[in-house]
Amino acid sequence: MAQPSPNRPDVPATPLNEESTAGRTTISSLVVQKVAGLAAREVPGVHALGSGVSRAFGALRERIPGSGTTSTSGVSVEVGEKQTAIDLDLVVEYGARIVDVARAVRRNVITAVEEITALEVIEVNIAVNDVHLPGEDDDTPESSRVE
Repeated sequence: MAQPSPNRPDVPATPLNEESTAGRTTISSLVVQKVAGLAAREVPGVHALGSGVSRAFGALRERIPGSGTTSTSGVSVEVGEKQTAIDLDLVVEYGARIVDVARAVRRNVITAVEEITALEVIEVNIAVNDVHLPGEDDDTPESSRVE
């Protein structure tokens, strides 16, 4: 029998590998990456995901027609049958208290991934790789632009 979800007591949470099911459900790592990335971006103080180099490559890739980019830069995951571990690379807004932003990101990512996928998040590792300064240009440097 399904247990009520701790965040929404009226909605039962169904485990992925319940014995009474008529089949098997698998969740792609890409799904977990996207959910985690979106949840991290929702937190105030997060400017972007990824390091400066990966953001520059992402901006370049977005300019190439048909490149099929995904919004998973700065997010890597390991997904098992019932559990997942998530690594995030963040760029934080200048002036935001990094420890508070990291705590809020961790909490938001765990909540979103567990609610949406029913996977247990065993860890969320966060690396703050850069600080976004007011007035900094978000585009790639002039020398890297594709005309």
